[in-house]
Amino acid sequence: MTAFEPQNPDYEAEVRRRFAQQPYNLALGARVEKVTPGRVELVMPARADLVQHNGYFHGGAIAGLADIAGGFAGWSLVAADQGMLTVEYKLNIVAPGLGEQLRAVGEVISRGRSIIVTRIDIFGHDGTRDVLCTTALQTLKIMRLPPELLVGAA
Repeated sequence: MTAFEPQNPDYEAEVRRRFAQQPYNLALGARVEKVTPGRVELVMPARADLVQHNGYFHGGAIAGLADIAGGFAGWSLVAADQGMLTVEYKLNIVAPGLGEQLRAVGEVISRGRSIIVTRIDIFGHDGTRDVLCTTALQTLKIMRLPPELLVGAA
């Protein structure tokens, strides 16, 4: 993987703070496990409202987790006055999402002036080993944050 330099020296605190501000992330029960420049690891515990009739994680919950993991991997590289929006992602569920939790690893694979591309892998657990259940590619549009969303805004 290419090494990326964050534009915000407080990138880890910013990622964790922004993550905690988004009700959808919290509604899924997702949490940030690890943040490094261009890489974020999240976990999402299994709950009755996140699984489908066979007991596997619902595809919508998996897709949401992928979008979040890729987005915050990108956010770890932008300036303090920037954020981003997902403009596209492609998701392949390659095995059922199973186990007590899913672990998502979002990694930036390309960072341009206005676009970031990420790859996201999501792993379940079969009781013995981690199992890749989903892989995704995502495109993010870097944008300036409105003044009211900047740190220290009243």
